[in-house]
Amino acid sequence: MKLISFFLMLACLATLPAFAVGPVKDSTENPYSNWYNKDAENDDVPGVSANRVYKELTANKQSRTVVVAILDSGVDTDHEDLKGKIWINRDEIPGNGKDDDNNGYIDDVHGWNFLGNESGENVEHATLEMTRLYKKYSGQFGDRKGGQIKKDEKKDYKLYQEIKKDYLEKRASAEMMIESLKDFHRVFGMADSVVIEYLGKENYTEKDLKSIETEDVRTMKLAEFLISLAEQGFSREEYMGLRNHYVSQLNYHLNPDFDSRPVIGDDPEDMSERYYGNNDVQGPDPSHGTHVAGIVAAVRDNGIGMDGIAEDVEIMAVRVVPDGDEYDKDVANGIRYAVDNGANIINMSFGKKYSANVGVVAEAIQYAASKGVLMIHAAGNDAENNDKVIHYPTVREGMDEEPEAWLVTGASSMETGLRLPGIFSNYGRRTVDLFAPGVDIYSLKPGDKYAVNSGTSMAAPATAGVAALVMSYYPDLTAVQVKQLLVESAQDHGKMKVYRPGHGKTKKTKFKKLSETGGVVNAYAAMKLAEEMATK
Repeated sequence: MKLISFFLMLACLATLPAFAVGPVKDSTENPYSNWYNKDAENDDVPGVSANRVYKELTANKQSRTVVVAILDSGVDTDHEDLKGKIWINRDEIPGNGKDDDNNGYIDDVHGWNFLGNESGENVEHATLEMTRLYKKYSGQFGDRKGGQIKKDEKKDYKLYQEIKKDYLEKRASAEMMIESLKDFHRVFGMADSVVIEYLGKENYTEKDLKSIETEDVRTMKLAEFLISLAEQGFSREEYMGLRNHYVSQLNYHLNPDFDSRPVIGDDPEDMSERYYGNNDVQGPDPSHGTHVAGIVAAVRDNGIGMDGIAEDVEIMAVRVVPDGDEYDKDVANGIRYAVDNGANIINMSFGKKYSANVGVVAEAIQYAASKGVLMIHAAGNDAENNDKVIHYPTVREGMDEEPEAWLVTGASSMETGLRLPGIFSNYGRRTVDLFAPGVDIYSLKPGDKYAVNSGTSMAAPATAGVAALVMSYYPDLTAVQVKQLLVESAQDHGKMKVYRPGHGKTKKTKFKKLSETGGVVNAYAAMKLAEEMATK
């Protein structure tokens, strides 16, 4: 395999989203636009069938607005394709510096940011939970061996050994990748800067590169180098994303000495604290959350960008996810904030391998379930079997009984047959409820831009969008009933042979073995079933 092809493969696996599209605003120009809204029967594309719903089932029906809380990195609430779709706390007077509705949060007009302080400073980067636990247990156990461990410490010591091995392997891998990229980065950086100067623009295409004609041998050689990369499918954004990913890993994610928490000013060990943060729901980089929000709620049929799945919906932005692993405390508080301020659905497109405070999140999940809120969680992008590993947050620990208003989704593609499941998607016959479109999803990017991303992070809001669509027309259905009908009405692909995620073309399995339903969420079938349930 050529070196750059190897790097690109790693980019797709390690830095989802996979690639970006420029400022395309007419959806007809983009082959990925709105495929997830299409119908398997009418369009031969395994989307969620939202377009079919609006065409065939909603005439003369009244809807009510459904509030979907996006717990994420932040949301660009000013995006052109989210106009009229952002939740407004009408009991709060914007900008007066007061907590008008007495909910404990000042000026929370569009939601809340648990990753900032009252002075307006925000956390951007954070360590991984694994790094935080590695630092904690390193201080506790030091160089002690197994025979020196007390009986009541054995459980923690065993976890420490697992974390230590995992941490050291990931640290070594990141260091190796940075070293491997050095020479390529030097040559690419030189070629990039020369071509930018020659063309007079930063964003150039393969066509631009092939148009270069000069007697300067150096410029021509460097242009030819970039053309060869482009012909291999190389993306400048992809490469920079890959490099920045590993730089961030070493500087922040895997750096035990890095601590972003003092910016917030809370006591990270005090799980009872709830009222901290600020009202900046966009934060330093709302790219991920904005893309997620667009899948649920982007304005339909406005001639720009793409169409969200749910029409009568508002997005409540709750910022709890930094560049790195989220803190359990923030996730729990984000869930409670969303519930207490009227969210009907909570979308959680994030996850991690370890959790330091499972109980506090479990209590928040149970609280949301008790208040009739549907929670939708992304299965994860590690191509792992969730029946065998735990992807946090979870309902499998910290509670006596799993709440029925919790739904986990894997990512599917626009292809039927072997490539239906995303190659990166986690799966699980018992622990993943269904799949939803999550490969090559065209949605919003901050600053009125658009991008194609892939991940179960995209599949979760596709499911949340379908749930919101159903709830908007059948408001008397409970969260548990909506989850039930989404599961029962999933488009059945169970008997279809597919490539098992993470194994390339080497292993095949039946799609039904990847989730409880063996199906892809389907709005048309869900609406039909909702009508039956409502009639009864």
